Amino acid sequence: MEKTKKLRDDCLEIIRYSLEKNLPDQSTRETLQSMDLKGPIVCLAVGKAAWTMANAASEVLGDRISRGLIVTKYGHAGGDVAGMHIIESGHPVPDEKSLEAGKAALDLVHSTTKKDRLLVLLSGGGSSLMEFPLEGVSLRDMAEITDSLLSSGAPIEEINKIRKRLSKVKAGRLALAAAPSAITNLILSDVLGNDLGSVASGPTVPDDGTAEEAMEIAVKYGIRLSRAEKEALKTETPKTIEKVETIVLGDVSRLCSAAAEKAKHLGYETEILAEDLNCEARQAGSFLAAIARKRGRDNPRALILGGETVVHLKGEGKGGRNQELALSAAVGMEKVDNAVVASVGSDGTDGPTDAAGGMVDGGSISRMRASGIDPIALLEDNDSYRALKASEDLITTGPTGTNVNDLILLLKR
Repeated sequence: MEKTKKLRDDCLEIIRYSLEKNLPDQSTRETLQSMDLKGPIVCLAVGKAAWTMANAASEVLGDRISRGLIVTKYGHAGGDVAGMHIIESGHPVPDEKSLEAGKAALDLVHSTTKKDRLLVLLSGGGSSLMEFPLEGVSLRDMAEITDSLLSSGAPIEEINKIRKRLSKVKAGRLALAAAPSAITNLILSDVLGNDLGSVASGPTVPDDGTAEEAMEIAVKYGIRLSRAEKEALKTETPKTIEKVETIVLGDVSRLCSAAAEKAKHLGYETEILAEDLNCEARQAGSFLAAIARKRGRDNPRALILGGETVVHLKGEGKGGRNQELALSAAVGMEKVDNAVVASVGSDGTDGPTDAAGGMVDGGSISRMRASGIDPIALLEDNDSYRALKASEDLITTGPTGTNVNDLILLLKR
């Protein structure tokens, strides 16, 4: 019992440290302080970390920012930022406020002149938070397509290849609307491999996707598209954009490195297994449980993974990919007394819940059963939130101010 408590405490300490080291406010400040941005600055911040990044930019640039717009998720804005309008909107499915944000972004960039510099602060979540569909495509269409792709278990890169081609504010089209202004992009990447065209669906970076790719993805996941939607997919996107510079502020690799640094400090032999995890959440959980069950060296070990798993929704329950991974691991490591597994979303959000993820140990399943629930049945119903809440294994952080994929940990003693 004492061993498990120590592992859980260490796990939470590693998670806290990793998130703190990857907050984008400091990297935004340092980057802007090192740059010599010319002309009046117009600021557009979009994503789950938009408020944190915009607030840092305001601290550095002050009244050099003539006007700006912050688009972020409900509950993620930390207060007023001088000279900037704030819109909170829907995620992971766009809503009417997303449409309002898309129109406001278009109005903002259309107002720029060749004397202005457009400072764009991008982070994950922007694909849903800011939307303005092409003619013939409605917001409801976009929401239904997004919801269908999410439910099918499609990875975010494939989801974005479709929805970016249906939008006026994605796939580089927002940059075209800002011409002839110069554009500086500061990007907090939540995309594996740092495909910048996928972060917030690349509103101000060139797009290398094709209509053929998008149609293949729709067929692959059985997404039915109307004739208007198919025609919209064929609308070409910019392959080059002039007067644009782009800097990456943070990504999942730095998240994993911070976790490894802290784990070593706590006395663990540390290994980063992957920074591009992209598989079924249940598979990842089962894999980690198999490692947890294996008796090996006595030295404390920390295995670290970064990335984004997927969930094929078949049930009616409530949860997220991190919670499903944790519940799957709990099932596989029942009665293991020397290991814990944790999985958290770095933005503090996991699915449509108030939790960031979960942390389980060998006693999690017995705690669930003691509360009168069947963890196997709940896993099959995609009801990981209910299961982890019953065993008191939810991790709840609230909005963290960053968004660089998920962090998965296995600690053994």
